[in-house]
Amino acid sequence: QEHLVESGGGSVQAGGSLRLSCAASKVVFDYYCMSWFRQAPGKSREGVGSFARDGTTRVADSVKGRFIISKDNAKNTLYLEMNSLSLDDTGTYYCAASTGDVCASSTRWRVAGAFPYWGQGTQVTVSS
Repeated sequence: QEHLVESGGGSVQAGGSLRLSCAASKVVFDYYCMSWFRQAPGKSREGVGSFARDGTTRVADSVKGRFIISKDNAKNTLYLEMNSLSLDDTGTYYCAASTGDVCASSTRWRVAGAFPYWGQGTQVTVSS
């Protein structure tokens, strides 16, 4: 069982920024693809962005230009930098990992069922 630990969530006003972190083992960083998902109350979990094993990153159209995914291999940490936050960005944010190359697919990277390993989530609340 791979352990993923998210942190960095909190409350922020609309227009503000937050940076989420996902700490994982070196094995996960070296061999797994990783994605960020979020889930708002009453809604299904949606893919926010991914970091493939070859370094390719993807973000959902809803956050393009505002969210950036990056990795720090020395710290075994995946980041999600979120800027210009809006009320619609409120939700629980999850880090997920997969041994398969799902992050290389333009469609599968955002499918929650393709990821067997999940963190506990971190809450992001954006207020007006």
